[in-house]
Amino acid sequence: MATFTERMAPVLVLWLAVFLSGTWAVDKGNFKTCDQSSFCKRQRALKPGESPYRALLETMELTNTRLTLQLINDNNKVRLLLELYRLQGNMTRVKINELKPLKPRYEVPDVLIREPPTEPLSLLSQDENGVVLSLGAESQRVILSARPFRLDIMEGRDVVMSLNSRGLLAFEHLRMRKDTFSYKVTSTVASVWNNIKRVFSSSQADPEAEKKEEADPAAQPEAAKEEEKDEDGMWEETFKSHTDSKPNGPSAVSLDFSLPGVEHVYGIPEHADTLRLKTTENGDPYRLYNLDVFQYELYNPMALYGAVPVMLAHNAQRTTGVFWLNAAETWVDISSNTAGKTVFGKMLDYVQGSNETPQTDVRWISESGIIDVFIMLGPTPKDVFSQYASLTGTQAFPPLAAVGYHQCRWNYNDQEDVAAVDAGFDEHDIPYDYIWLDIEHTDGKRYFTWDPHKFATPKEMLQGLSDKKRKMVAIVDPHIKVDSNYKIHNEIRSRSFYIKNKDGGDYEGWCWPGSAGYPDFTRADMRDWWASMFAYNQYEGSMENLDTWNDMNEPSVFNGPEVTMHKDAMHGAWEHRDVHNIYGFYVQMATAEGLIQRSGGVERPFVLTRAFFAGSQRYGAVWTGDNAAEWEHLKISIPMCLSLGLVGISFCGADVGGFFKSPNTELLVRWYQTGAYQPFFRAHAHLDTPRREPWLFGPENTALIREAVRQRYTLLPYWYLQFYHAHRTGEPIMRPLWVEYPEDPATFALEDEFLIGRDLLVHPVTEEGARGVTAYLPGKDQVWFDVHTFQKHNGAQNLYIPVTMSSIPVFQRGGSIIPRKIRVRRSSSCMMQDPYTLYVALNLQRTAEGELYIDDGHTFNYEKEFIHRRLSFANNVLSSVNLAPEAQFSTGSWIERIVILGASKPSKVLLKTDDGQESQVEFDFDASMSVLTLRKPGMNAGADWNVMLQ
Repeated sequence: MATFTERMAPVLVLWLAVFLSGTWAVDKGNFKTCDQSSFCKRQRALKPGESPYRALLETMELTNTRLTLQLINDNNKVRLLLELYRLQGNMTRVKINELKPLKPRYEVPDVLIREPPTEPLSLLSQDENGVVLSLGAESQRVILSARPFRLDIMEGRDVVMSLNSRGLLAFEHLRMRKDTFSYKVTSTVASVWNNIKRVFSSSQADPEAEKKEEADPAAQPEAAKEEEKDEDGMWEETFKSHTDSKPNGPSAVSLDFSLPGVEHVYGIPEHADTLRLKTTENGDPYRLYNLDVFQYELYNPMALYGAVPVMLAHNAQRTTGVFWLNAAETWVDISSNTAGKTVFGKMLDYVQGSNETPQTDVRWISESGIIDVFIMLGPTPKDVFSQYASLTGTQAFPPLAAVGYHQCRWNYNDQEDVAAVDAGFDEHDIPYDYIWLDIEHTDGKRYFTWDPHKFATPKEMLQGLSDKKRKMVAIVDPHIKVDSNYKIHNEIRSRSFYIKNKDGGDYEGWCWPGSAGYPDFTRADMRDWWASMFAYNQYEGSMENLDTWNDMNEPSVFNGPEVTMHKDAMHGAWEHRDVHNIYGFYVQMATAEGLIQRSGGVERPFVLTRAFFAGSQRYGAVWTGDNAAEWEHLKISIPMCLSLGLVGISFCGADVGGFFKSPNTELLVRWYQTGAYQPFFRAHAHLDTPRREPWLFGPENTALIREAVRQRYTLLPYWYLQFYHAHRTGEPIMRPLWVEYPEDPATFALEDEFLIGRDLLVHPVTEEGARGVTAYLPGKDQVWFDVHTFQKHNGAQNLYIPVTMSSIPVFQRGGSIIPRKIRVRRSSSCMMQDPYTLYVALNLQRTAEGELYIDDGHTFNYEKEFIHRRLSFANNVLSSVNLAPEAQFSTGSWIERIVILGASKPSKVLLKTDDGQESQVEFDFDASMSVLTLRKPGMNAGADWNVMLQ
C-alpha cells in the first residue's frame, strides 16, 4: 500500500503548480492585518491618554548596577517589576515583567553577545512625585515620574526620549481561564476569604493597614486581578481554516516612545518600503513576523522574511536608537505631528511663528514575552552603530570569494549543466566566484544528499571548480522529509529534536519534500547535532569549496497559517509564538558553526539566510527574497538593503534580474549595474523563467554585463576593506548619505543613491529608458570625482548626469584614497597576488587619506595575520604607514600605478622606500583633467614608503 506521503505527492504537485503560477502576485488574504491579529487589534484600540500605571516609589531599590521598583495597574491591581540599567557606551536598558507571573514569560536568549556591562546609576533627587537619576554625564539624566508612570531621558533642558508619555504601556498578565475548574476554585476561595476579612475588620478603617496592603503584592487576591472582560481572540483565535488554541491566554506587551525634534525614523526591516519610515495612522502598523511571502507587494508595511526590531531616529543634532528585544510577532505604529504637512505648510508655520516642535511617536506591540528595550543615545550615527554592535555583535567577516559575483538559478539541471555554465563564463571573459544549486540537486528534497543520477559524482564536480579557484553553494533547508529511509530524519526523530505540536507529537507540515518535520533549532543540543552533519564524513560529496544556503527558514509551512508554523507548536516549554522571529537566526547560527567545525575552526564560513533577526549579522549574508523582474523591484532593493545596513546586517543584496518573471535586456543590464555596487552580488531566477546567463542576450548586452561585473572585481580591495571595517565597528558598508552628512537635511530621505563606506557615492540608473539621472553630491566644502571620467564636481549640489546604457554613475570623494586591482581574472582567488592601483582623489586642501587591508582571504588567521596600512597624501607626499605593526603577514602584491586626481604637474617624482633607497618614478600628466599617473613605482603593498612630488 502506498504511504501517505506518496499518495499525497500528486496533491502537493498540483498545489505547488497553482501556488507558483498564475498571476505571480502576493495574495494578501493569506496574511493577517492588524484587525485580524487579535492582540494587535486589542492593543491598538487603546488610545493615548492617562496611563493606568503608576510607580510605587516605596518599593524602589537602587544598587550600583540597577534600579528596580514596582509598577501597579490601578485598573486591575496587577503589579509589574521595572528594572532600569545604565549601560556602558551611553545606553539605557529598561525591562518590565510581571512581578509574580503565573509561569515564566519568555526572555530572548543568545541574541546579545554578552550580558551588557553596566555603569553606576546615582540618585540626584527624589520626592513623592518621582526620582531623578544621573546617566553619568553631568547634563544627562533620567526622570522617573510616579503618577502616572513615565520615563524621560534628558540632556540639559532637552528631552531626548520619553517612555509612556502617551500612556500606552500595556502588559497583559498571565491568568487562568475563567471557565476552567482551577479558576472557579481559586475565585471561590478568594471570595470566601474576602467575606471573612470584612466580618472581622473594624468599623474604623486603618489607613496604615491599607497602605501596607497596597505595598504587599501577596495581599492582592488572584481573583481580584481577573475582573477584566474577556474579548474575542484572547483564548482562541481562528484565521482562515487555522485555529490557534492560545493555552496561555492573552500575553501581549506594548510601550510607546516619544521623540521630540525628530521627523525621520529608519530601520525595523524587513519591509519593501521607503528608507524613511512612514506614519501608520491611516493604515496598518509595520509588522515584524518572519513570513514566506510569495512575490511581495511594494511600499507596504506587510511582514516579510526577516525581522530586526531596531529603529533609528535622526535629526541634524542627534541620532538615537531603540532596540526592542522580543522575538514574538510585533507591530510598530508610527505617528508624527508634522506628517502630511507640505513644505508650504511648514513654511507657513514658520512665518506665523508656530512653535510646535516636530515630534515622532512610536509604539511597539508584541504578542508575548516581556518588555526588554535598549535605548541607544548616540549622539552620532556611528555612536549608535557602535552601541548596537556592542549588544548584538558585528557583521561576520566573509571569505573574499563571497564578496565576488554569484551565479544562481532554480535549478542548474545536472553536473554537465554546471560545467557548461562554468565554461561559459570563461568563454565570455566574465569573472565569478560561486555557482549555486537549489533544491533540485538533492535526492528527492532530502537535504545533505545529491540526486544520484543528475549529481552522481559531486566531488568530481567540486574539484573541477576548485581547480579554477571557484566555489559552489548548495541549499540546505530546515524542513526535513518524513521518510524512514532518510538518515537525517531518523536521527532527528530518535533524538526527539523535532518541534512538537500542541498535543506532544512531532509537528509536521507541508513544504518542498511533501510532509516534513521541523528541527527545534532553539535547542543548543539540536544545533550542535545539526552542525556535526556538515562534517565531510557526514555530508557525503561535500568539500571545502562547498558553502551553504538556508532558505525557507521563517519557517515556511505551505499548509500552515500564513504559510508558517502554528503558534501553539511547542519548543520545549515555550510556544512557537514566543520564539517565531528567532527561528531563522538559529538555523543560520547552527549552519555557520557546522561549516567552521568541519574545517577544524580554520576556515571562515559563508552562509546565506532568508529569515533573520537581530544578531543575524554574526553568521553571514541575507538577501531580499523572492522579488520580481520589474523596475520598481530594482528600485526598492536600494532602501531595503540600506535599512538592513542601519541595523547591523551589512551583507545584503537582491536577486539580480528579479526572481519571478523575465526581465527585458535593459532591466537586466541595469540590475547588474546596480547589483555590482551592493554588498551581496548574486543573479538568481525562478524555475519557470527562461535561462538568463549573462551571455544569452547578444554581444552588446554581454559586453555591458561583463563591464559591470569587472567593475565589481576591480574594486574588491575596497569592498574587502569595508567588510573588515563593518566586522570591526558595526558600521554599515552600504549606507545612506545622512550617516556621513548628519547635519544636511537634504540627505535625510535620499534612497536612490548611497555610499559604499565613506568614499564612493553610487547613483544607479533605475528608471526605464533613462537618459539622465540627478545625483545629490553632499558636502559644501567637498569635491567629488567621477570615477570613469575623473571630472571634478563641487559638493552640496544636485548634479544632472546624462547616461547611456553603459553608464553607472559613481563618484569618489575628494580627500580619499581607494585601492583597486585593474587586472581582472576569472575569480577573486586568482587575483590574490596581483598588483594594486591607488586612486588618490585630492580635496580642496590638497590632502587625501585611505587604507589598504590584506589577509589570506579565507581563514580566521586574519585575527593575527594581516596587513593594514594607512595611505595619506599631504604636502605633496604620499605615504604608506603600518597600522598594525604587531600583525604578521606578507604579500606578493605590489603597487603598479598611482593615479592622483586634482593634481598639479610636478617636475619630478621620487620614491623613498623603508630601506632609505630613493628612485625616480615615471609619470604622465593630463592637464585637461588635472590627473597625474605614476607608472610602476614597484614597491611592495605591505611595505613602508613615501612618494614625493617635486
